[in-house]
Amino acid sequence: MAGTLLIAYDGSADAKTALEYAAKTFPGREAVVLTVWEPLMAQMGVAEAFVGVSVSEDEEAVVEQGAELVAESGAKLAAELGLKATARSASEGAQSVADTIDRLADELDAELIVTGSRGLTGLHSLLVGSVSGKVLKHARRPVLVVPSAHLVKARSEAPASAIEGADA
Repeated sequence: MAGTLLIAYDGSADAKTALEYAAKTFPGREAVVLTVWEPLMAQMGVAEAFVGVSVSEDEEAVVEQGAELVAESGAKLAAELGLKATARSASEGAQSVADTIDRLADELDAELIVTGSRGLTGLHSLLVGSVSGKVLKHARRPVLVVPSAHLVKARSEAPASAIEGADA
């Protein structure tokens, strides 16, 4: 029997596109829909830590519960689309989101990691980075990156010479 899919899911339209593609391409497969959440102190950044801002366990629990709900909604959608899906959420802790995805893929012995791509460009991509790009670069198993619907549309409407990296 074919192995488990690990579908990275953050509730965004791009993650939904990736999940839908996985369901269409791998019907009936077992899948773990994973939402990785970032602890509040990490979200607030270093500057706030120096001005005495603290985060209670209750506040962290709200973030964790939110991630669990996102994972559950993704697993529900995956099941509706024909996958044998379960939900899982995990804190990135001291790791990056990409490293957490990779670690859990190893833990689950996933056959394939599926992730969406937001198609960030320029300065935004440089500052924010790309989780899908980092997963693709560092994963120890196959990765399927599904481009966002708006990126596919933009690329299909652009002349070939306007697409970055295209030969004229």
